[in-house]
Formats: sequence, structure tokens, C-alpha cells
Amino acid sequence: MVAVVEGSEAAPEERDWSDLTTVCLVEAFSRLDQEDLWRGAMSCCRSWRDAARSRPALFAALDLDPAFESIGADAAEWWTPAFQRRVDAMLRSTATLAAGELREVRIRHCSDDALAFAANRSPQLSILSIRSSRSVTDRSMLTIASCCPVLTELDISYCYEVSYKSLEAIGQNCPNLIVLKRSIFNWLDSSEHTGIVPADYLRECPQDSDREAITISKYMQKLKHLVLRFAKLSAVGLNSIAEGCKELEILDLFGCANLTSRGIEQAAGNLKNLETLVKPNLYIPRSSFHMERYGHWQLYDERFQTNVFQI
Repeated sequence: MVAVVEGSEAAPEERDWSDLTTVCLVEAFSRLDQEDLWRGAMSCCRSWRDAARSRPALFAALDLDPAFESIGADAAEWWTPAFQRRVDAMLRSTATLAAGELREVRIRHCSDDALAFAANRSPQLSILSIRSSRSVTDRSMLTIASCCPVLTELDISYCYEVSYKSLEAIGQNCPNLIVLKRSIFNWLDSSEHTGIVPADYLRECPQDSDREAITISKYMQKLKHLVLRFAKLSAVGLNSIAEGCKELEILDLFGCANLTSRGIEQAAGNLKNLETLVKPNLYIPRSSFHMERYGHWQLYDERFQTNVFQI
């Protein structure tokens, strides 16, 4: 591999970067973002690939959220088995290369098998975000609960096959959990998801928000940050959270249409540490819900062909 260094007077000088030591390569790789590490350094040549693989710490985090958010809108193709296989491949590879040092995973559209595979190899996992993973069920979440005891942050928003049983197991086995995000899609106006999220999946919207809230209040009493956007929560569930999660500092109830202003104020009064309370705010025109993310998804067809999610 050759680089050209230009001088002001001398002729261009050729420099052979293939002779760099593993220590130098690893130091350089540690400064790369994930896409450059996977699609650049790891794909360049054998010596660079071997250098990267020699340092598990390079793979301590798998954060695909910036790649998803760069698209600007959800894509229908993300909900396909083919795309799920691509995400699964990245998760499996990262968990293997991290060799037990994987600490942060922020992905979407993964499967039960891949998540369980990663959990069994990642005892240090502390942050897990698997939003919109329709194939993730209680089976893999129970594996997370038993294999990842140091978990501090969990985002299972839009994961409709995950039930209160998973919340109970996580709460019992992960005592350091302080952040939980359990939002569902906007069921007040599901038209914003038309053509993106499969219709049959939207119809599976969880109906047992109160039971989940009671489970959270019983087993996750150290929570400081709780997000329940569009949850079908009633006063019973909200009061349970207010009574059990006394350390809450942030509570997001945006879109929770079954709650009343009085009920919210009464519950908030019991949360002495509460700093931020996001109310349902149902007076906002429904057409504006997540408009930035969903409103013009048709304009991004070409960007949906990105190779960001390819290893």
C-alpha cells in the first residue's frame, strides 16, 4: 500500500504504509468511526485486518444509530428478512471480535438468535438498544437478563414480541439499570407508518401497558430515565410507577392518550427527584407527529440503497 507525500520543491515521495507495526495500526484504527473501521481498515488488506482483530477493544461498541438517522426516515426495506440478516451479521461479528469486551450495542431490526449469540459472549454489556426489532422475543431477552448483569440502559421501543416477562427478568438480574425506553408506534394515527412498517406488525401493538408499568415499578426501582411514548397506560399503571420508581428524574409520556392532566400531576407530585416531565401533548396536530422522520420518506429511495449496513 503506497501513499504519495508532496513537497514544495522535491519530487513526490512514495511511502509504504504496509510496514507500519501492529501497535501503530491499532492506534490509527482507534481514531476511526465504525464505518471506516469495518469498510476501510478491515477490508483493506490482510495485515490491516489482522491488526484490527488483535485488539478486541476496537469492537467494544456497535452503534448503528448514526447510520440509521443519517437516512432521515425509516425505510420499508429495513423491515425485511434480508436486511435483518445484514444487521445480524454485524452483531455476530462484533460480539466475536470483541472477545467479551462488548459494552455498547445500538442497533435496529436484529433477530432473537443474533441477540442471544451476542449476549452469551458479552458479560460486560451495559447499553443495549434494539429498537424496531420485530423478531426479538422474550427468549433472547431472558438470555440478556441472565448473561448481562451490568446492564444500565435498555431500549426495547417498537419491539412488540417483548412482554412484561422480559421486564421482570431484566429487573431482577440487572440491578444497575437506570434507563428504560419502551415506546410504541403512534396508534392515534397509524397512517404515518403506512408503506413503511408492515400492517400486520402495527396491529400487534401491545395492549398490556399497565401490567408492564406494574412490573417496572416492582423490579426496576432504581430507574432515573423512563420513556413510554404512546403507551396505552392508564392511571393505575402511572400511579404504580410513581409509587415504585421514586428515583425517576426524567419521565416521557408523550402520546399517552389514556392519561389525564390531573392524573399526571398527581403522579408527578410523588416523584421528588423529577426534573423533566414530557406530557402527552395531544393538542399537537397528529399530522405533525414525527413529521421530520416520516413525512417525506419517499424522497429517500436512493439513499435506502446505502452500504452503511454492510460488513
